[in-house]
Amino acid sequence: MIQAASPIRFTGQEWRACLALSMLYGLRMLGLFLVFPVLAAESQALQGGNDPMWVGIAAGVYGLTQAILQIPFGAASDRYGRRRVILIGLMIFAFGSVVAALATSIVGLAIGRALQGAGAISAAVTAFLADSTRDEVRTRAMALIGATIGLAFALSLVMAPVLSAMFGMSGLFWLTAALVVMAMLPVMRMAEPARRQTPEISFPEIRRIVLRDGQLMRLNLGIFMIHMTQTAIFVVVPLALIQMGLDLHDHWMLYLPVVIASFVLMLMPIFWSERTGRSRPAFLFAIALMGASIAGLGLAAPSLWPWALLLLGFFTAFNALEAFLPSWVSRVAPSSHRGLALGVYNTTQSLGLFSGGLLGGLMAKAFGATAVYWACAAAILVWGIISLGLKELGPRRPRAA
Repeated sequence: MIQAASPIRFTGQEWRACLALSMLYGLRMLGLFLVFPVLAAESQALQGGNDPMWVGIAAGVYGLTQAILQIPFGAASDRYGRRRVILIGLMIFAFGSVVAALATSIVGLAIGRALQGAGAISAAVTAFLADSTRDEVRTRAMALIGATIGLAFALSLVMAPVLSAMFGMSGLFWLTAALVVMAMLPVMRMAEPARRQTPEISFPEIRRIVLRDGQLMRLNLGIFMIHMTQTAIFVVVPLALIQMGLDLHDHWMLYLPVVIASFVLMLMPIFWSERTGRSRPAFLFAIALMGASIAGLGLAAPSLWPWALLLLGFFTAFNALEAFLPSWVSRVAPSSHRGLALGVYNTTQSLGLFSGGLLGGLMAKAFGATAVYWACAAAILVWGIISLGLKELGPRRPRAA
């Protein structure tokens, strides 16, 4: 007789790994995002801070250094251990925060931001989580990581103006350095997850393992697209909200409930996927929801309620895709080179952040805000068509005892 499958729960060890690594990831992303809402204004007090080019470099250079170093850090975690690489990356990140806090010029601030990005541990953290969880609960585990990105972004919008008024921009960087040092403590107590020893590999093998895998490259394109569109539309969304009469210091009143509600709504496709063992339909639905929400921003009248609903659709899709994508990559990639595959994945994520800011600024300057929404919606449409080639992985099976 076939019995109905009961929900599979996290083990105690899985819960500890999920909470510790989610907190670590969240603190790191908060440190990167926190300066965004105030950087342009606060930089005016720095030497050379009235140069828009250097302000833009200081805002986005962390994405570039992350993109350059994600693959080396991911591959190093395969060879030398996740925990060791994560701790080294956190030390670099904390050092960069101190450099930025002490900066008296916009160039010094840019150097500090570059060093923050040089602590490129995203791949190692994600691989650590994948090593520490079973296949059948991994999407939920990745959902916690994905949720921290949206939450960090929302918190940065709420906290940055208040903290900057109290402590200045340098205080934000000192706070970031202190939080990162605190986050190192639980990592030091975590046991290194069991994994297969990895021999040194050549670039032709990297291409064979990762870059020529059509499934992995579709997923890498996905993380690039969602972060490119997120960064691009938020070049223009805050200005649109101001034009609707919502003061900049009150934007958190819209963002915070929208992001929290999106965390709840994203659980429906994730739980459905885990219950049925079908990720592909839920994944494609999230892409469609994201594209429709962005297109809606280009069409909607300047009114807060329609925009709140469209942003809710966007963040629901964004958070769901943030959960699906790394889980899917971790299952498709060879276990012995999971860190490398996630390094490529996180490199494309960082390039998306860097490209989105560039795209949003250039499009808005040349063609206006509406062009940004339509360009992003078109990019999501192309990605959706390409993603039709993804193959269903099937239900997750419990590991043998």
